[in-house]
Amino acid sequence: MTVTPLAARASDRPAPAFRGRIGRDARSGHYAVPGRYRLHLSTACPDGLRIAITHGLLGLETVCPATFLPAVPDSPEGGHSDLRSLYEASAHRYTGPAVAPVLSDDWSGRIVSTHAPDIMRDLDRRFGGDRLSLYPCGAESEIEAVERMCAQGIEQSAQRAGSAGGEPVERDLALSTLLETLDALDRWLVGRTYMIRDEISAADVALWVALVHLDTVHRNHLDAAAVQRIADHPVLWAYARRLTAHPAFGAYLDLDGIERRHNARCHGLEVAGAAVQILDWAAHPAH
Repeated sequence: MTVTPLAARASDRPAPAFRGRIGRDARSGHYAVPGRYRLHLSTACPDGLRIAITHGLLGLETVCPATFLPAVPDSPEGGHSDLRSLYEASAHRYTGPAVAPVLSDDWSGRIVSTHAPDIMRDLDRRFGGDRLSLYPCGAESEIEAVERMCAQGIEQSAQRAGSAGGEPVERDLALSTLLETLDALDRWLVGRTYMIRDEISAADVALWVALVHLDTVHRNHLDAAAVQRIADHPVLWAYARRLTAHPAFGAYLDLDGIERRHNARCHGLEVAGAAVQILDWAAHPAH
């Protein structure tokens, strides 16, 4: 799959403030001990949803407990008040927003990481065991390629294509990039159950969450013609439907929370495409 992405822009979300890693042994400082670490996340947030699915797939409910936060941050600066004490304990005179997701260390009462990709990889590598590996040996470059396609080719492009303040030429280019990405993914999935190898991997987590937010968030700012072209990828959306029925995917899908978070954060205009839902996510519950 080859897609030429648009150049990345600065994100509205602050850069990760903490980038600690869980290591193999005591010399690492943050070494892997069951019950030592805790996740704090909201499944209405794409990063939080990706981590929640990873956590569920690996069966880490007791190994690394998760605290689920409200869909809409409750502090004036856009963070979660429940996380403020963790941030203040972890950085002297911290004044930024107390954003999720967070991986914290219950032993020290401090934050290990707020960087979702690192958190997901550490959960898999340090606590995943032999039952399932979401980052199978030799597949890291493939997974990273899918993650880039999702971040740049789907999420960033969809946001720009629906931007009310963008130039028409820029919006058209973004839509073209989005459609090229979906075309490539649709072709790739013909005859496949999962993105890489023969079992679920982190690539499937990344793609499913990107498709969820494409349909439940970005669709609201695209016109009906654009939404129809996006929907015209039957293999890709059938793949999304199958994963939604998986308990580690559909069980964390908070459609109401995603809508409330979007409404609280977004100042763009909704257009005709909002009425044309691509996939009835609620009709395919996990079982």
